[in-house]
Amino acid sequence: QVQLVESGGGSVQAGGSLRLSCAASGSIRSINFMGWYRQAPGKQRELVAVISDGGSTNYADSVRGRFTISRDNARNTVYLQMSSLKPEDTAVYVCNAIKISAGTYWGQGTQVTVSS
Repeated sequence: QVQLVESGGGSVQAGGSLRLSCAASGSIRSINFMGWYRQAPGKQRELVAVISDGGSTNYADSVRGRFTISRDNARNTVYLQMSSLKPEDTAVYVCNAIKISAGTYWGQGTQVTVSS
């Protein structure tokens, strides 16, 4: 099992920045991908950004150029630096980890609210 704990959410005005953190614990060996999803009220959950164990990254078109995902393997933590935030970025952001050999794990989520 892998446990994921997010932190860093909050409220910010449009144009501001936030950094989310996701700390992984438990059976963290062989985590292949870690990423962030978000779900806004009345909308489906969507992928925001993902990073592989080799450091390759991918982003949703809506956040590319504004958000940066990174990971600190020594701390077993993945970060999402969010800049130039927009009201449409308001959502619950959920951390995700994938072990191809074992399954997918989810955190509890952290609320991000961007006001205009």
